[in-house]
Amino acid sequence: MLERVQGVPLLAWLVAALAQSGARRFFLVAQAGWMSRAKACFPQDLDLTLCADQDPADLLHVFLSTADGPEEKITVVTGPAVYLPNSGARLRSVASKKTAAFFASSRGLMEALDRDFSFSQFLMEQGAPCTQDDGFYGVSDSMELLAWQKAMNQNQLLRLAQQGVRIWDLDSCYVSPWTTIGRGTELLPGVMLTGCNSVGSGCTIGPDTYLSDCSVADGARVMSSRGEHAVIGPDCEVGPFANLRPGTRLGPAVKAGAFVEMKEARVGARTQVAHLAYLGDATLGQDCNIGCGVATANFDRVDKHETVLEDSAFVGCHTSLVAPVRVGQGAYIAAGSVITQDVPPGALGLARSRQTNKKEWANRHKK
Repeated sequence: MLERVQGVPLLAWLVAALAQSGARRFFLVAQAGWMSRAKACFPQDLDLTLCADQDPADLLHVFLSTADGPEEKITVVTGPAVYLPNSGARLRSVASKKTAAFFASSRGLMEALDRDFSFSQFLMEQGAPCTQDDGFYGVSDSMELLAWQKAMNQNQLLRLAQQGVRIWDLDSCYVSPWTTIGRGTELLPGVMLTGCNSVGSGCTIGPDTYLSDCSVADGARVMSSRGEHAVIGPDCEVGPFANLRPGTRLGPAVKAGAFVEMKEARVGARTQVAHLAYLGDATLGQDCNIGCGVATANFDRVDKHETVLEDSAFVGCHTSLVAPVRVGQGAYIAAGSVITQDVPPGALGLARSRQTNKKEWANRHKK
């Protein structure tokens, strides 16, 4: 159940599908060495009882005793399975004949535990096998699981479409079961959203964009770019070909343009980083402008150091900011500078050699 499907364990797909159908309480039996990975498949808002596989009877008894009633229906999943309700006959050509789930009542399970019935014996005698009409499909091997990937992903995309998400191409977009997307957002071809993403309303994602564990606020545009563990504020514009590495936080209406890379960067509202820049371990205030080719030199092979730009700072093209360094509010940095000392607010920082023109030099060296 922990085999990965599009970067997400099969168990997580199953849990998400069951939760979307109304299931809120789960009892999971897992080997001790797999406990942490299995637990990670359950969102925190679900009620999860986790049990080692040696002797689950006592914990299961407590779990069942808190059921809504003695006839509450319990779904028991005994092996690798997918749950695709309302999938219809279109999936049966790839479906395994293996029974992977059973229905039982909480009363029946409690009585079986009191009589020391083996779990498998109870399911065979009193459990009702879930059928394909119930939406449960057994998975026999990795090749069969491969055939299920597209079905699970398209089921997720169709659910999002019903919630008002506009998807250009069902065959080229991939969205994890933990991702939430607001109404009116467009997913263009080539989008891959893995992990736990939160995308707001009225956004445009893609084409050719990869996001993992990111938060994207309303109205943002992310084009042909990559982001991991990043926060993108409202009305931001990211890309094309931007790389937002872990720890990046963009405030409202920030631009992170073509071939911009950020890592552990906190960027204030309306700041413009239009193209060809690297900002690592940096804090930028509001309304800053970062020119083409700017880089923060944040690592000295021993420690990482921070660069701070206060509000309305202007950094000219091809500037190196050697951390630790601070550029004050409203200060200017001349293009081509290598800044190694703090620049006071309102000052001009200029750190480059004076230009010298050698008259007639080119004419004298012509062959």
